[in-house]
Amino acid sequence: MKGKLFGIFMLLVVLCGFMTVTTSDPWWNIGSSRFLQAGNIQNLLSRTSLYGVLGIGVAFVIITGGIDLSIGSTVCLSGVLLSIFLHVDYRPVDQVPVTSVTAASNRIVTAIRLESVKPGDQLRYSGGKQSARLFTVESAMAEASGSVLTVSEKPSRDDTGGELTQTIIPVSITRPVAAGPDTQTVVTLPGEVFLNERDQLSLIHRTSGLSTQEITSVRQEDGQTIVTLRNDPGERIASDCVVIPLQRHQRMSIPMAILSVLLIAAFLGLVHGLLVTRARLQPFVVTLCGLLIYRGMSRWLTSDNPAGFGEFSQSLGVVATGRFPLISDANGMVFGLPYPLFILIAIAVVAAIFLGRTIWGRYLLALGRNEEAARFSGINTGRVTLMAYIICTTMAAVGGMLFSLDSNSISPSSFGNFFELYAIAAAVLGGCSLRGGEGSIVGVVIGTAVMQVLNNLIMLLKISGTLEYAIIGSVILAGVLADEAVKRFAAQRKRKQNLNS
Repeated sequence: MKGKLFGIFMLLVVLCGFMTVTTSDPWWNIGSSRFLQAGNIQNLLSRTSLYGVLGIGVAFVIITGGIDLSIGSTVCLSGVLLSIFLHVDYRPVDQVPVTSVTAASNRIVTAIRLESVKPGDQLRYSGGKQSARLFTVESAMAEASGSVLTVSEKPSRDDTGGELTQTIIPVSITRPVAAGPDTQTVVTLPGEVFLNERDQLSLIHRTSGLSTQEITSVRQEDGQTIVTLRNDPGERIASDCVVIPLQRHQRMSIPMAILSVLLIAAFLGLVHGLLVTRARLQPFVVTLCGLLIYRGMSRWLTSDNPAGFGEFSQSLGVVATGRFPLISDANGMVFGLPYPLFILIAIAVVAAIFLGRTIWGRYLLALGRNEEAARFSGINTGRVTLMAYIICTTMAAVGGMLFSLDSNSISPSSFGNFFELYAIAAAVLGGCSLRGGEGSIVGVVIGTAVMQVLNNLIMLLKISGTLEYAIIGSVILAGVLADEAVKRFAAQRKRKQNLNS
């Protein structure tokens, strides 16, 4: 194993040296190398970290003699689930469903009684078949099951759905002065309105349209609510408008969302392991089905539309895109270590200790070398296999969340495609034998770096991107051939030693 590690490390060194020389202009001026530019090195470290997490996960399965082809789809599903769990919507404080809208009589019937609505109030109708608009109440009559409202404006058509939201006429709206120090808009509302920071306020003008702004601060003063907005809605909107307070509702907290994604991924790994150990299905078949199922689930959950993280791209997204500054100047950071690199190091250290220093790690290696012998020696091979698949899908979920936060956009039909190839190639290059029984976490990390340098070579040397997967396939094939050659050489050498003794 040490020989394999040394060999793959030397390959990485040679590749880096080759890239340094070939991307310099002239070739001997190393200082001009595009490969050594801070931005390129930072990006290389970031990509190596993200793919390295996937490689470490699949290494545990490969060591047992199995395979996991569902990693790319698990990455996509994890990103989609995280975006769903962190979904934030903004709901009006006072909103009631509409039973019917009758255009001929200017009448709107609600499903809930409106006790506080009186003539002259302005209500916003939305969500129905006709365009959202403001209506002024002429009369309101409460009934047993709801309220019947007569409005002064004629609805554009009859309708049987939608919602009515009561608006508030602001006491005042103070917009920022262009040349002054105050650059925020302050809205004063009558009475006590229950709002918090990060809630929103919709300002609606009958002819100029609507502007929804985030609230940065709220305070109560002299029986009024004073709200500060992040951005200026503009003079056309702010003049003679009504407002609708929108309260922020987040589906899950960040820790709960992350934990939920990890638990779901672990459950999927458990299913993989049970199908392999109890149903005696081939890992190739099980995980290939997983690849198709998880991709389909991702597309169904999002209605095949892109998913994102909105406001979390500036907070949680920093975990995937931020950097720890090492070198900076007067203009800002020049070079920094990506935060995912620290996550990779932490995972790699734990995985290396687990694999090389614990009894469970020895069980994994024994299972990969000879499952039958491991079973006869008293090892619960089924439990060890389950553990390997759970670790693999959990690491895929960690990588999936990092990848999705890094890109801030998830296209469920393509996000994560072929990521399993990068992970498997990194593991094979790093010394994991596809026959099982061998593997090194350090080797997997180095193998991941080699794969990313090769990908970087394609971009910097302007090689056609259509050759990317051909190069990956060639690398995997070369790794398997080298592994087979080493095994045969070791077997022949051992046979000769036995004959001589």
